Amino acid sequence: MAQRVNDEPGQGEPALTGDFHEVLRLAIARRGLSLARIRAHLEHRGVHIGLSTLSYWQRGIRHPEVPKAVPAVRALESVLDLPEDSLVVLIGQRGERTRDNRVAPSFTYLHPDQTGPAAERLLTELGDPGTMAGNADLEIMFVHDTCTFDAQQREEKLVTRLVTRARKNGPDRYVMVYNGDDGCRIEDVTFNTGEGCRTGRIRRRAGEQTLAVELLFDRKLAEGDVHVFSYEVFDSSGGVSPGYHRIFRYGCSTFLLQLQFDALALPARCTRQFRPHGGAQPSESEDLPCDVRGVTSAFFHDSAPGLAGVAVEWT
Repeated sequence: MAQRVNDEPGQGEPALTGDFHEVLRLAIARRGLSLARIRAHLEHRGVHIGLSTLSYWQRGIRHPEVPKAVPAVRALESVLDLPEDSLVVLIGQRGERTRDNRVAPSFTYLHPDQTGPAAERLLTELGDPGTMAGNADLEIMFVHDTCTFDAQQREEKLVTRLVTRARKNGPDRYVMVYNGDDGCRIEDVTFNTGEGCRTGRIRRRAGEQTLAVELLFDRKLAEGDVHVFSYEVFDSSGGVSPGYHRIFRYGCSTFLLQLQFDALALPARCTRQFRPHGGAQPSESEDLPCDVRGVTSAFFHDSAPGLAGVAVEWT
């Protein structure tokens, strides 16, 4: 926990120590400013940042990205009357650990409680540590998933389009991981690429429910480049589906999920959910309507790392 310690020379307030989110939280309390006021001060300094992002930072749900967030953190130091580099030093330390230990993929899960050991093993079998780190070098700006269900209440098709931005020079691929529903025959699952990518290496094991696919771009992206790509997964081998969830290892700016149901097998209930991790209870839960065409839509904005999706009840 952050603590007040010895007075800094020339300062009327004691310095703060602790992890970034703890120091930030106490500094905000010491200044007595609301997050809305802090955001306004930042805007005046030319720094644009969302209220939800500030909230995530002070609660420890998210951590500022290095080096992208450094200007915003320096502006926070100014707004909160903190010594120069007092917050920047804290995110730099975290950033080094993240680069050393990160595991790349934004996994796609159809079961909220799966942790994905089979997926991790398949990724290791790709035999390229650079590939495994590649997803971390892509900022996920927008994801649109459309999941189609058949008359037997099974998930049968997933169409995904992603808008990404390179965090650094060099990323040229993305690793997609798909986990089928219970009973899935992963050897029967088929896969197509759309615009912006082609199929690279594929890993799957008979008797398991996980498919890992390397999506190759046509070039190496430069820092700041925006790249759009899409893919489709076809799988009607599983049992009655509990719904669809996508896990974001690094959060996501915007996620639109649409579920399309067969007219002969409409669900009894659809619930928009967000979970901070697979074993957690939903921290967000909201019933969704299903329109006359059998479509329900869930929108997530500026989501923290975790699982976002829609749970389906059929009876």
